[in-house]
Amino acid sequence: MKQPPAWFTEAVTTPFEIHHVEVDGCAIRYLAWGDANKPGLVLVHGGAAHAHWWSFIAPHLTRDYRVVALDLSGHGDSGRRESYGRDIFAREVLGVIEDAGFQGKPIVVGHSLGGIVTIICAALHGERLAGAVIVDSPVRKPDPETQEGSRGRSFRNPKTYSSEEDAVAHFRLVPPQPCENDFIVDHIARHSLRETDAGWTWKFDKAVFPSSAPRPMAEYLKQVPCRLALFRGEWSVVVLPETAEYMYELLERNAPLVEIPQSHHHLFLDQPLAFVAALRALLADWEHSVPRRPAGAA
Repeated sequence: MKQPPAWFTEAVTTPFEIHHVEVDGCAIRYLAWGDANKPGLVLVHGGAAHAHWWSFIAPHLTRDYRVVALDLSGHGDSGRRESYGRDIFAREVLGVIEDAGFQGKPIVVGHSLGGIVTIICAALHGERLAGAVIVDSPVRKPDPETQEGSRGRSFRNPKTYSSEEDAVAHFRLVPPQPCENDFIVDHIARHSLRETDAGWTWKFDKAVFPSSAPRPMAEYLKQVPCRLALFRGEWSVVVLPETAEYMYELLERNAPLVEIPQSHHHLFLDQPLAFVAALRALLADWEHSVPRRPAGAA
């Protein structure tokens, strides 16, 4: 493994707070960085992931924001449920927003499954958000599902390993992709594990897959009333160019579509600083500009 750069080491050693809030009878854990008097930015992880997928990103956004990252139920160190759904996950995001007590309306950023959850949250509660950023999350034509359901097969039988090092060595990104930043993958893998009497195993609840939405995702996306932006990886096999174009059309071409160069689905693992720069630029524009009204708006 190559030596982590200074920016990464400084980020992951930045102090953060740990909070819990109960949502629909389940304890939801979230991490918080930065000044509580600044506007809120909420980061939502993907399927089988956790809040620490963002812990090397969040400190780079605290100059302007109070940043929080949650563990959805059945993930990380949050509680588990008997059953899961994307609408339930969306309520958890809203519950964290309410508990965090942000100054003004927050912006929500979601990756993969977290982006799908963010779309639902923005569609149903967009009047309570300043905006939403959807990071490599597919809404397909005619759009029944994201790939999270089919990819759930990869997580149905989480194994137990005799040591932490053995478990980390078996950690894989899903969908499969290379990642030159092995120090980031190692960081994520170590925070993905819990020790049991039998050995080391993964924190996520295998029952979270598949997690469905009550309605087709295209309906939710068209319904979003707040500002919205789309990010994709240049080499993503999840959000292909035609998928991104379909989502752009659903939004009446009234949302930025940002492509991060030389990155796959897990684009902020591949190009973390480019991702931070692009997100900062977008948020700075939103801070100082007036949204263009959709076609046909009164």
